[in-house]
Amino acid sequence: MSYQPPPPQDDRSVGEMVVDVSERVSSLVREEIELAKAEVSEKISQLARGGAVGIAAGVFAFLGLILLMHAIAWLLNDLFFDNDVWAGFLIEGIIFFLVAGIAGYLAYRAFQKGAPPIPEMAIDEGKRIKQTLESGTTPEPVKEPQP
Repeated sequence: MSYQPPPPQDDRSVGEMVVDVSERVSSLVREEIELAKAEVSEKISQLARGGAVGIAAGVFAFLGLILLMHAIAWLLNDLFFDNDVWAGFLIEGIIFFLVAGIAGYLAYRAFQKGAPPIPEMAIDEGKRIKQTLESGTTPEPVKEPQP
């Protein structure tokens, strides 16, 4: 025969206890919603900052690339094409389209790997709360995902 602890001494009625549990569950749900909002807004602000810096870097890189490619086109004309000015620029145009295709493919792959901003910690905590309420025991905390 196993040991059973005595029931807790509580002078409240069952109705009062139900109201107390209901208030605590409501409070827990509100806190989880706030956690989800905070998590999503943090992820969105990080994405916005990264996007702004990436756009600025892209603009400067593009301007530098234009000047570099223009210089290479003139170099090709001087080395290989005596009076055919268009040939060096044609070769550079083809190189531009190749670089744009590679960059577009890499951008496509990066967007495929990225996930929409989902409040993962709040979802995991909600699952733990549901398990706790269903089983009456507290499950082990879920490890946070590594970035």
